[in-house]
Amino acid sequence: MRPRELRWLSLPLLLLLLLQPPPSPAHSATRFDPTWESLDARQLPAWFDQAKFGIFIHWGVFSVPSFGSEWFWWYWQKEKIPKYVEFMKDNYPPSFKYEDFGPLFTAKFFNANQWADIFQASGAKYIVLTSKHHEGFTLWGSEYSWNWNAIDEGPKRDIVKELEVAIRNRTDLRFGLYYSLFEWFHPLFLEDESSSFHKRQFPVSKTLPELYELVNNYQPEVLWSDGDGGAPDQYWNSTGFLAWLYNESPVRDTVVTNDRWGAGSICKHGGFYTCSDRYNPGHLLPHKWENCMTIDKRSWGYRREAGISDYLTIGELVKQLVETVSCGGNLLMNIGPTLDGTISVVFEERLRQMGSWLKVNGEAIYETRTWRSQNDTVTPDVWYTFKPEEKLVYAIFLKWPTSGQLFLGQPKAILGATEVKLLGHGQPLNWISLEQNGIMVELPQLTIHQMPCKWGWALALTNVI
Repeated sequence: MRPRELRWLSLPLLLLLLLQPPPSPAHSATRFDPTWESLDARQLPAWFDQAKFGIFIHWGVFSVPSFGSEWFWWYWQKEKIPKYVEFMKDNYPPSFKYEDFGPLFTAKFFNANQWADIFQASGAKYIVLTSKHHEGFTLWGSEYSWNWNAIDEGPKRDIVKELEVAIRNRTDLRFGLYYSLFEWFHPLFLEDESSSFHKRQFPVSKTLPELYELVNNYQPEVLWSDGDGGAPDQYWNSTGFLAWLYNESPVRDTVVTNDRWGAGSICKHGGFYTCSDRYNPGHLLPHKWENCMTIDKRSWGYRREAGISDYLTIGELVKQLVETVSCGGNLLMNIGPTLDGTISVVFEERLRQMGSWLKVNGEAIYETRTWRSQNDTVTPDVWYTFKPEEKLVYAIFLKWPTSGQLFLGQPKAILGATEVKLLGHGQPLNWISLEQNGIMVELPQLTIHQMPCKWGWALALTNVI
């Protein structure tokens, strides 16, 4: 007989201290103190800026109702939004609890190798899986989430381990994990909250033990924190945990983290900045940042009621990638698998389309840096990237001019040295310098079938200033 109610585990502080692994010699000469001043000075591992493009995966018990949003439980039970209340009234008996969705989260068709192959084909360089969202259900057999984890309930499988093994064995992607610090309805968190977070039962008995468990067992190279529940970083002991992560953990040399480690830390402290969901400032930032966004415009989790117009087109997604990278960011593009563990065909198509675009234009994306100008001043929808060692500037243009002439106001040509090529075409193109600044490039006359790609093109400009 399966339990109808969740059971929660509480551990004393002493036990938490014992859970921490013994110190091991750090590879890096730099030691980090548990202060933001020290932690913020850590240099971001180079691989992250070079990667440019990752895949976010929102999957959990919320994928069972798959209606409205991954915040289904909150909207139904806490905010009592009418459409969620009506959905439950129309489809489930009155006694049905959110916990009853757990056994229905079967992951029956989940094939980690198949997922890994799709992600490899997308051109992404890292993935981030929701190991636990705000509902508290863990996609691994957490010792601190009794009866509310993927081993005890639903799939009866270690989802995190299966995907980690597939990603590391079959692809060149980095494996990352999302983790929600708080849980909406966990009684210990609610009790701490009612004490204005003077009590710290929840982070001591749940959050911190699970974070150590995740890092030691699965060694994620991206640790994507979220959901501070309005509590400050001192409540979560974020700086203490991050000092261990950077000094002692098995991923200390390669791990990257974000900026969601407590109320007030976002866009201010941590590794790369996320600032807000779907953050795309359109201008250069002085700190490394990431644009986490969704293919489904309305939800991070899978929605059965989504129509085709609710999904961004591949042209819109390419535009997001190009704008983001030109301004120094990474794009983290989200998909929501079904309760069965399948990636719906619309998500798979978008991922494979992005991969085909990057096969042609990846040279203008991966391992690039920002140029002195992010976008063009003469022609709209032209964005620049830069490879200084190779003296290459890339001009990525999202609209093919009907005249066949592309006017670029930013690059200054050097007579006898400047060369222009269209990626995927290869032949040098004719160009002339404009009177004031910039150049005009004669694009090749190509039929639709001769085009190197369909949704945006890149010029490689050698020796321009």
